[in-house]
Amino acid sequence: MTNSELPDWLIPPPEGFHAEDLDHLPDLPAHTELIDGSLVLVSPQKDFHTLMLSLLENGLRRTAPGDLRVRREMSVILGPRQRPEPDVIVFHATALRGPDVTAYRAEDLVLAVEVVSPESEERDRKRKPSLYAEAGIPHFWLVESSEGRPTVNVYELDPATRSYVLSSSHHDRVRLTAPFDIDIDLTEIDRL
Repeated sequence: MTNSELPDWLIPPPEGFHAEDLDHLPDLPAHTELIDGSLVLVSPQKDFHTLMLSLLENGLRRTAPGDLRVRREMSVILGPRQRPEPDVIVFHATALRGPDVTAYRAEDLVLAVEVVSPESEERDRKRKPSLYAEAGIPHFWLVESSEGRPTVNVYELDPATRSYVLSSSHHDRVRLTAPFDIDIDLTEIDRL
């Protein structure tokens, strides 16, 4: 393959990519994220990851009040060079802008969820939570797997430091009152 046959997005511009570029790069692989101006290509998901996304999406949608919406694998514009794709988001219904929307804005979100994958552990555990906190997203969940069993670590934003503080960990059931009344039976993963 010659350089003329390579896709344009394979060679980044000198200043890096910008959030809006993701909507205009042809043939970009699905679920490509933008972290610090660099494109991040996502590996195929493992079964645990897919099952957790379904379980959390359904549980959050079932319990979310009417003024909130839940989406899976939608990118979020955090800044000019930051457009990650959380696994699940909960956002204000007022942010709905029609069926062609490709990203939401950080200020629209009340919760971002990441399910840790082996190939993205560093990003899921460190970089992305830091970016979400700096952007002011009030709640963040980090989901880990231990021998196929989920642990949901719940974090809340400390507005003074713009960083997350662990508020609780859940193994069999997520029962919370913030950001709204949530009750998700994590053992349902065995029935999916």
